[in-house]
Amino acid sequence: MEEKRNESYDHVLKYTWIFGGVQGIVILIGLVRNKFMALLLGAGGMGLSALLTSVQNFASQCTNMGISFGAVPRLSEYYEQQRQDMLSYYIQVIRLWSLIASLLGFVFCIAISPLVNDLSFTWGNHTLHYAMLGLSVAMIAITGGETAILKSTRHLGGLARIQVYTAIISLVLSIPLYYFFRHSGVVPAIVLIAGMSMLTTIAYSYRCYPLRLHFNWGQLKNGAGMIKLGLAFVLASAIGSAAEMLIRAFLNVEGCLDDVGLYNVGYMLTITYAGMVFSSMETDYFPRLSAVSKDIEKTNETVNKQMEVSLLLLSPMLIALLTVLPVLVPLLFTKEFLPVVGMAQVAVLAMYFKVLSMPMAYVTLARRYSLSYLLLETAYFVILVPAIVVGFRTWGFWGTGVAIVVAHVAELLIVGGYAYWQYYYRCTWKIVRYAAIQMTIGLVAYAVTLLAEGWTYWITEAALTVVSTAYSVHILRQKTHLWERLRSKFRI
Repeated sequence: MEEKRNESYDHVLKYTWIFGGVQGIVILIGLVRNKFMALLLGAGGMGLSALLTSVQNFASQCTNMGISFGAVPRLSEYYEQQRQDMLSYYIQVIRLWSLIASLLGFVFCIAISPLVNDLSFTWGNHTLHYAMLGLSVAMIAITGGETAILKSTRHLGGLARIQVYTAIISLVLSIPLYYFFRHSGVVPAIVLIAGMSMLTTIAYSYRCYPLRLHFNWGQLKNGAGMIKLGLAFVLASAIGSAAEMLIRAFLNVEGCLDDVGLYNVGYMLTITYAGMVFSSMETDYFPRLSAVSKDIEKTNETVNKQMEVSLLLLSPMLIALLTVLPVLVPLLFTKEFLPVVGMAQVAVLAMYFKVLSMPMAYVTLARRYSLSYLLLETAYFVILVPAIVVGFRTWGFWGTGVAIVVAHVAELLIVGGYAYWQYYYRCTWKIVRYAAIQMTIGLVAYAVTLLAEGWTYWITEAALTVVSTAYSVHILRQKTHLWERLRSKFRI
């Protein structure tokens, strides 16, 4: 029984490391691209890219019908049962609906471009720029369908390679656009990145499951369940994209385009980069959770194990990130972006709460309570947007960091309370203890950023990082075969 428990923890740790590592590589490549963008385009160019990307994401989420998510449970079931005939048929269903989503996204993006231009800019006419994003939205829809196919049929190694190849190719092709065309190269770069992602994905997917152009009305009907399941995910993501678009539009109107660029960098350094640990949840954790969603005891066990491993892995990374931000920001971007360091450092604390709420939030999706998931996600963004408005107007960028923390604390309370009441979820005291210890270390590390400087700052923060890491390794060593694998690898 103990061996089985350790293997379960080993599985969570293994796939968190694999997808976290891949995400880390992609992030590093993205950092290089952002460095060149900062040098060539400045904060204004970064802000323009952030505005356009947020509109692209909003249009994509409004029109992709949740295929990349909704297709996974049923296709995974056929794959596990080795029903090759149904697997091939359902792949055709996914590809038909992906094509429909692609066309819908293209038309939708063109239709909303005049309205979005009026909302986000007080100077110039950028309607054509927004309309051109329809190409990238269309390609993202195709990519999403093929990604669902590869994910469901366990081609996880292929997916990892696709992410890395896409990042490298996009870096090589987008930098010349920024260099030769400056701000005018932002839209072509966005479209080019989406195109590279689509081409690399379909090249691998079509080799595994060749394209068969045989569509009929029956396939449309059989895809209805997939669309229904993905609808709440789509709406929640669309609301999130809309919220981010509103935040950036507010910063542009209240401040300037440079403020949008600064906010985007601060957000990227905390929320996005912490996704290294979160990246395994949708790919590995969600299918496992769905398989046991009707069993309360197994659901609690699955959620708690994911929460423990994610918290223990993420906590030392957060302290290290918080420590090096004053050096990291000018190194990765330019000194022009230093005003955002304070925001990013306080926003790091929000990730302690996100790593606890996220595994619980997936229970709602695993049980297919789509409306509940939508309402819970909406509640978070309803809190986040006004909090950032108040925080920015009161304390500037530091206030936006505080607002992000407040929103994540509220999300944890709401999601945790709902899971306790609706799904009988029970958090173990071990998680409470781990969280209390790691959060205390994190709060002390943040206090040091406010009170210390020079060698005192670096020595103290380094010591806190070591303490947090040692504690996590100690706990993970007890729960997994981590120590045995390390001894074998390094011949200790």
